Amino acid sequence: MGSLSAVAADANPVVDDYSPYFRVYKDGSVERLRAEEHTPASLDPRTGVESKDIAISAVVSARIYLPPDGGDSGRKLPLVLYFRGGGFCVLSAASPVLHAHLNALAAASSVIVLSVDYRRAPEHSIPVPYDDSWAALHWAASHSAGLAEIDFDFSPESWLVEHADFDKVYLAGDSAGGNIAHNLAMRAATLPLPGGVKLAGIVLLEPYFWGTRPTASAAAADPVKRARLDRLWRVVCPASEAGNDDPLVNPLAARAPSLAVLGCGRVLVCTAERDAMRDWAWMYYEALRESGWRGESEIYEAAGEDHGFYLHRPDGDCAALLLKRIAAFLA
Repeated sequence: MGSLSAVAADANPVVDDYSPYFRVYKDGSVERLRAEEHTPASLDPRTGVESKDIAISAVVSARIYLPPDGGDSGRKLPLVLYFRGGGFCVLSAASPVLHAHLNALAAASSVIVLSVDYRRAPEHSIPVPYDDSWAALHWAASHSAGLAEIDFDFSPESWLVEHADFDKVYLAGDSAGGNIAHNLAMRAATLPLPGGVKLAGIVLLEPYFWGTRPTASAAAADPVKRARLDRLWRVVCPASEAGNDDPLVNPLAARAPSLAVLGCGRVLVCTAERDAMRDWAWMYYEALRESGWRGESEIYEAAGEDHGFYLHRPDGDCAALLLKRIAAFLA
């Protein structure tokens, strides 16, 4: 007879191993394998961007960034709601790599950034990250009418009231965050936002789009990375019957709604030459242009780079060029 620990392991085996980040067990429990790093909100001496953490609801928080030209100029600034990547599963609004990236983005683009800390899968599976992100967008848009006219469940944010231009509201995100930005723009096509706020555009940084269709970029990727991508949607959305051809992860699937209804006026898709999801970004861009959607679309590819290069090497030339392209789009 085996030991008690061996018997317990046999009764509740690991069904998904995403080491070194987490494991999922047969009973649905999740074991986080390492503590997340956190960087406090602060005045960034390098960029002059100021940040602070705020509560949006009982379960959703955010970190907001104000560029140095936002406080004294008197002019209103574009507002970018940013959704982090990490496969819906790792990182937070306080992660050092994300914090540095958004300080740089706010400074380069002269925009207010609201970095949404949605609840993470697998503990909170899809659609929770979408619903949390939509709640943050709804809350932000509520500021468009001014403090006196809105009954907030949670405290309003003075930086939004004083400095945000609600005629220039954008959604942006990297990887899984790009997936969220797309799906929220689809939702915004049919669900009105407070104050009649409309989305000006979305920025999709290496968006997490996937499917069963073979692609050259997936075939060229590291086999371990490709296998994890093949399994990821089942981990974050176990209730999905369509798997990797769920329209939420594959916007080109047969049952996906037409991209013609995308609820914004402009789209910037950014990808990288060596990214396993590169071809999906290009197919999305081309399908959007052919769908009958009446907006303006752009695509940018970073030569020689892989997924997340702007997070891992933020001081590199390619990261600087990417920020410049995003800043031009948001101007």
